[in-house]
Amino acid sequence: MLTSKQRAHLRSLAVHEPTIMQIGKGGIGENLIKTVSDALEARELIKLSVLENSDETPKSAAEALAEETGADVVAVTGRKIVLYRESEKHKKIEL
Repeated sequence: MLTSKQRAHLRSLAVHEPTIMQIGKGGIGENLIKTVSDALEARELIKLSVLENSDETPKSAAEALAEETGADVVAVTGRKIVLYRESEKHKKIEL
């Protein structure tokens, strides 16, 4: 669980991160969960976008992905989601 200061720090770092994945009408499947988990291991902090044609709301998608990957939801702003999970092998971000 992140503290509010840690969450604020991660939000400030996420501003400069590109959106690396999109959630579309296919929703959240096993392939997306695996890809998100791999990206979290490599980057620790990732930004996703929920497309208009998705059946998922950004908040429900963020909660589902966080639960499935063991990540923390940093922010849900509009249709953007920011997730964080400490990397076991590629630690980059100090909290």
